[in-house]
Amino acid sequence: MPNPTTSPLISPEELAGRLGDASLRVADVRWYLGKPGRGREMYEAGHLPGAIFVDLDAVLAAHDGPGRHPLPSPADFARRLGELGIGDEHEVVAYDDAGGSVAARLWWMLDNLGHGVVRLLDGGYPTWVAAGLPIDTEWPSYPRSTLNLSPSWGRVIDRDGLRTQLGSVTLLDARAGERYRGEVEPVDPLPGHIPTAVSAPSLGNLGPDGRLLPPETLLERYRALGATDGTAITSCGSGITACLNALAIRVAGLPDPILYPGSYSDWSSSGEPVATGPEPGDRPAS
Repeated sequence: MPNPTTSPLISPEELAGRLGDASLRVADVRWYLGKPGRGREMYEAGHLPGAIFVDLDAVLAAHDGPGRHPLPSPADFARRLGELGIGDEHEVVAYDDAGGSVAARLWWMLDNLGHGVVRLLDGGYPTWVAAGLPIDTEWPSYPRSTLNLSPSWGRVIDRDGLRTQLGSVTLLDARAGERYRGEVEPVDPLPGHIPTAVSAPSLGNLGPDGRLLPPETLLERYRALGATDGTAITSCGSGITACLNALAIRVAGLPDPILYPGSYSDWSSSGEPVATGPEPGDRPAS
């Protein structure tokens, strides 16, 4: 089970001192909206020594289901990671180059299913490079491992369940403000947001250095957003960047939120009403 006393973050300096540790697996989870294959290209150009490339579309999402990145079955997820060499005995460190807004999906999935220790590299690849730490271009090969995880996802909600709770819970939208307001929409069928959702961009969790803000600052942020009692629901475009808000809420010392994996991609493609503009909007009529 996850250890609540272990920080979900690890600094580049601490990780650098552990490179080569057989009990450690580092996962490169770089991914770019609308640019399939770009994450693998960036990995091939340079990555942390010993890091495994974890393809978001192939490993962290199912081919079919609600939204653009539905959760895979826990069994499929465990099997895929096992094939990459991640097992029960390994501490996992995930990173990206987007402030953790992609890699936090792997953190959330492993943590949710009870893996012992999984952490996010604070500041990610850019902070690692800026510190002058080593990079590599070799593809590591690890033996297949066995990963035993919980058989079902916990603290998730689907579209039908969310619909009944709109207006009575805090619904966080982790997308950028311009997408929340409906000014732009690069991938989903309608611009806007789920009615009653409040704007909580995932990158608002980061300081100018690209690292997560201090716990006390995050606590102030989520108190102001109304996400303090464990009933808050975190969403985004497809259940990816919402996980960084979940991690930030953990760092703030607050109860974990509930994830809506389908998020706006599921909601907006299902004929549900949407709201536009800077305000959350009213709960839709039944």
